[in-house]
Amino acid sequence: MPPPAMLALLSLLPLSASFLAAQNAPKQRPPDHGWVQLFNGQDLAGWVEVGHEKWEVVDGAIHGLGITNEYGYLRTEKKYQDFQMSIRFKCLADGNSGVYFRCDFEPGASRAAYGLQFEIDRRPRHTGGVFGVGTGWIVLPAAEHETVMRPNDWNDFFLRVEGNRYVARLNGVVVVDFTDPSPRPTDGYIALQLHMGGRGNMLFKDIYVRDLSRR
Repeated sequence: MPPPAMLALLSLLPLSASFLAAQNAPKQRPPDHGWVQLFNGQDLAGWVEVGHEKWEVVDGAIHGLGITNEYGYLRTEKKYQDFQMSIRFKCLADGNSGVYFRCDFEPGASRAAYGLQFEIDRRPRHTGGVFGVGTGWIVLPAAEHETVMRPNDWNDFFLRVEGNRYVARLNGVVVVDFTDPSPRPTDGYIALQLHMGGRGNMLFKDIYVRDLSRR
């Protein structure tokens, strides 16, 4: 039988192997060339809060929690016209959410003055559809795409806005690819939304953008 000191050393080997495997495991890769990280995983640098909801970073993700009766937003510092966006989200409540684009907000208020939104709703209800401020639904996903949403897990969202074409790919499935026949705002912020009435509870992470604008 090995001496006690040898047994103690042997008992540590599986733990050491597991630790080394974790250290050497491939990390999530950012998108390809031309993409910029919008969220650094540590703080809200580069983002601006609109409204009075609670936004914080928890375990490498942005946690948005509704605490008032109003809507809440977290917008980029920079405006975007045409872009691609890659983001992961997880719904922690039934209050809907979304990714606003080409938007701006009324001064001193938590209301969008104009813009459009890629919907997020885990019930499931129209995730990936495009909603216009003041105009209502612009395009809805087909019925067979309503179940692509993972209501209790992380979801991969890839968005493309170029001219009047809006594309949403959810968990690898193109749920919307729409060319808008009506003029819409062509410039504005990108923003994460929380539902009104304290029903917003969302996680966002791995946020990258690729600016396609030609200015």
